[in-house]
Amino acid sequence: MASSLQNLLKEEGFERGKEISLRNPSSAKPDESVALPIYICHARKSLGKPNHDAEESVTRNGSSVFSSRRVSNSDRSKPKSSTNDDTPRRDEPAIDDVAIRAVISILGGYTGKYIKDESFRGMIKGKCSSCLTRRKTGSDDGVFENMKLGIESIDSLVQNPGNKKELRMKTLRNSIELLSIVASLNSKKTRNGSTCGVPNSHLSACAQLYLSIVYKLEKNHRISARHLLQVFCDSAFLARTHLLPDLWEHLFLPHLLHLKVWYHKELELLSNLDYGEKEKRMKVLCKLYNDQMDIGTAKFAMYYKEWLKIGAKAPAVPTVPLPSSPSFRSSRRRSSDSFASRSSINKNLYRTVFGTTTELQSIELDHRIRASMDICHLQAEENECTDEENYNGCNYVHNMTKTRRSSSSQIYRTPRTDLLPETRKSDHFRLFTCQSGPTECLVNGKNVVRHSSMRRKDNVHLPLSDLSRSIATICSSDNLTECEIAVRLLTKAWLESHGGPAIEAAIAKAPVIEGILEVLFASSDDEILELAISILAEFVARSEVNRQIILNSDPHLEIFLRLLRNSGLFLKAAVLLYLIKPKAKQMISTDWVPLVLRVLEFGEQLQTLFTVRCSPQVAAFYVLDQLLTGFNEDRNLENASQVVSLGGLNLLIRNVEMGGVLERNNAAMIISCCIRADGSCRNYVADKINKASLLELIVGNHKDSNGSVIALLTELLCLNRRTQITEFLNDLLNGWGGLNTMHILMVYLQKAQPEERPLVAAILLQLDLLGDPLRYSVYREEAVEAIVEALDCEKCNDRIQEQAARALMMLGGCFSYVGEATTENWLLEQAGFHETLGDSFHGKEIVDEILVSLSIMECPL
Repeated sequence: MASSLQNLLKEEGFERGKEISLRNPSSAKPDESVALPIYICHARKSLGKPNHDAEESVTRNGSSVFSSRRVSNSDRSKPKSSTNDDTPRRDEPAIDDVAIRAVISILGGYTGKYIKDESFRGMIKGKCSSCLTRRKTGSDDGVFENMKLGIESIDSLVQNPGNKKELRMKTLRNSIELLSIVASLNSKKTRNGSTCGVPNSHLSACAQLYLSIVYKLEKNHRISARHLLQVFCDSAFLARTHLLPDLWEHLFLPHLLHLKVWYHKELELLSNLDYGEKEKRMKVLCKLYNDQMDIGTAKFAMYYKEWLKIGAKAPAVPTVPLPSSPSFRSSRRRSSDSFASRSSINKNLYRTVFGTTTELQSIELDHRIRASMDICHLQAEENECTDEENYNGCNYVHNMTKTRRSSSSQIYRTPRTDLLPETRKSDHFRLFTCQSGPTECLVNGKNVVRHSSMRRKDNVHLPLSDLSRSIATICSSDNLTECEIAVRLLTKAWLESHGGPAIEAAIAKAPVIEGILEVLFASSDDEILELAISILAEFVARSEVNRQIILNSDPHLEIFLRLLRNSGLFLKAAVLLYLIKPKAKQMISTDWVPLVLRVLEFGEQLQTLFTVRCSPQVAAFYVLDQLLTGFNEDRNLENASQVVSLGGLNLLIRNVEMGGVLERNNAAMIISCCIRADGSCRNYVADKINKASLLELIVGNHKDSNGSVIALLTELLCLNRRTQITEFLNDLLNGWGGLNTMHILMVYLQKAQPEERPLVAAILLQLDLLGDPLRYSVYREEAVEAIVEALDCEKCNDRIQEQAARALMMLGGCFSYVGEATTENWLLEQAGFHETLGDSFHGKEIVDEILVSLSIMECPL
């Protein structure tokens, strides 16, 4: 297996030392570039437990779906071989295994939210209940009872996580059995039937959704992801329009954008027809579109399911052709052929996480087309509801109309997996009439028909000629184009007056700022968006009040999420985001981590917003710090794990080696958070990081230490093999800039904070013991004194003693693969506490029990 994997990686170009520079070939670093989607960690070693490596790795015949397709355009530099050997390392995982973990993480984030978010849990339960409403009485009530009992058991486990382990496992097993019975209705014989008027495919889809949640509770993430994908196999239409619309937009829509384009073009052909003919043809068009979209969704769901099988070979990438042309369509050459349905998967995972650059610009449909598509979806659903046995969700169509329209309007703007409550647009914003005005409709019974298209420029009748008119327009007009012109004139006036006090007093007011924010929310003109971002940056840089106005107007930062997806403006948007200093509680979307990683990747150059200059990387580090430290512990670890799964470690390691001291310290701190969240990446970081850069930071931090580098060194020394620890220490011992490493650490030890001292001392002592342990050493003496001092409970608080205990465990050098100390667990096991082998330092009740036991044993009878 290892040999074949090496050959495969070599054939695919994944050789150690080869690199592909994305921007500047001269600035690339060795061992950093593999042609994977950006942010998929492509060189991590030992991502799983060692004894599962062979099982978890997914080898591919021919080409890797995530790695084999490379861009051969002139803008890609050719790979350059380093002077190192070309043999891939034996202990690196298969490249596809890394990408599979990213997909599992994306799917797992959805089911994980069910466990952690009560409102989200209620929403999913309500959606399933609406699908399971019996349309008629029958003798098959047992199916619904099984479903009800399964859901209740799962909710009970989620709400009471502290149940005994045996009871918890028994409940999970019972839930799986009950739901599996319901899921079996999707067999070949019964999938097209119904139970009490409810299609079996709907029952099975809901059961698969809850099976996914059950396996998530069992921490069987791969099986959980497969069951979640099965929901889209069992009932693609129900899943993508009602049960899991946001997940569908996030994972499947990027593969099916060519169908959206085709639908849009077909709608344009119908725009000038008579009412009766248009109604007839639109019904046919909607049915063709929905059927093909369902087929494509099911195909890609099956594709990912096969892809997640352990040891499976790479399945063929699904082909989703455009629907056959309706008979009424005039023959013409399809201009949409460029959007071939044979998707390149290495690009599609990138789109899944970040959206696309070209397609988001060229395919983004305007609001009138989206509205027409919503009408068509609803019409198709109503037409399909005439037969009770072929029930297709009519009991929820009308209730979901408002939500569905909102979701459709967000397809190209906010793909998300967390399905947050429908707060798509802040209540502080008014809806521009230009978004709905051009879509004039005639409603006659069930028939809704769109009039001929109207262009935005036809709505503009107001010439804006002076500053006062511009201010009045931006504050009160409901016409987007007029407001865009007003933004242009306001920024022109600002620049011509060099932002003087008079112009600032006139336009830096709450109504104007809110009006500019509305333009940022609605406009698709990059020039206008850049002007709006720049003038807002000027306002915020001059006044704290303006910063607060923006935060109050966009409390969930939806405008910034939209701007960060803009491939031309995301760096400038990141600067403005940094200036307004939002807190973690406002960054509730799961899209933040991948978007910020993109800023970190490309944000090396300073951005200029009129007179404001700032580095986007500074902004990225600020947001990452909020995401990884600003929530509760579970959410912080979840975000850190997402950074690891998306390959952010390579970016962070690179930033430890270059840039300003503050940014490098921030990178070290974030890497520490990532290691704590996913201990399996510790070996990879220890191997890749530049030790001299860490020493340089320690020297630079002597005046104002934030402890980030020492915290990182502490994590990196918790390796599971003593030989690896020794190798790391030897690399560290080489020093930096001609300075002795132990001298650097001893100077730092003398000035360190009390809670840092035992950890620094432990590192210094281990370095000293690499030499002659019998020879006197001042470094050893200083280190031992610092550790002994930290153990004095009369002089040091609990925090210092906790760090001292950790320092002693570091000196023991016994750690598991994920960096957990095994010494204390062994001691507890010897004492007879087999079932309480958690963190003994934090679990003080365990320590108390041990002390009580010892005191009883020592008591004379």
